[in-house]
Amino acid sequence: MSSIPLPATQRDCMSAAAKRWKYFRKIFKFEQMDFEFAFWQMLYLFISPQKVYRNFHYRKQTKSQFARDDPAFLLLFAAWLCVTSIGFAIVLKLSFLQFIHFLLYTIFVDCIIIGILVATFFWFILNRYCRKKDEVQDVEWGYTFDVHLNAFFPPLVLLHFFQLFFYNGLISHEWFISRLLGNTFWLVAVLYYIYITFLGYSSLNFLRYTHLVISPIPLVIIFYIVTLVSGFNITHSLMDFYKYRVV
Repeated sequence: MSSIPLPATQRDCMSAAAKRWKYFRKIFKFEQMDFEFAFWQMLYLFISPQKVYRNFHYRKQTKSQFARDDPAFLLLFAAWLCVTSIGFAIVLKLSFLQFIHFLLYTIFVDCIIIGILVATFFWFILNRYCRKKDEVQDVEWGYTFDVHLNAFFPPLVLLHFFQLFFYNGLISHEWFISRLLGNTFWLVAVLYYIYITFLGYSSLNFLRYTHLVISPIPLVIIFYIVTLVSGFNITHSLMDFYKYRVV
């Protein structure tokens, strides 16, 4: 009996460890990275995030994985963290050593450690409870981490870049307009994160219950209204926290 050849997507399938090794092996080979395409993805995360996830599906068809196999996006993301951290150091009047402390904290705690925790949470929940019945395909951990980076990038630019231009002149005061502007920045950033995360998982047709990702939105809006009424300036409070943890 002649054997039936496996489809290319199964034949070329690698283990998770092999995929990680291939990914990190390229991290210092800049000539092999597509920085132009990574920049395009960052732009479209603001204006049309659906197009970014369409590309993830193309990658699954051609390379047997949803997760990125090119670390260019991660390196550009790290570069943005460095640039925005310089802005924070200027706004908060940090010394050079405090700036280094702040940068390392932002990269390794705010981005990597929290990113790993969030990605692992979604990876476990989605594979355990949200896969359709009798579905063989699972959600890759690398993909959940990519979804987190995608969702984290617009808030990073909004909160750690654009917001800084308004902080000392307006947001840092006790006026209502200060609270309104600062808290609105945070509202838009959180809604961006939730929406892009939802797009990432709802685009996988073998998952169910993905609408639950957007279920916290009413609570976020209620919290936003409460902060305005109660006089709580989110940006001002978190700036104090950022400065406290590096002083």
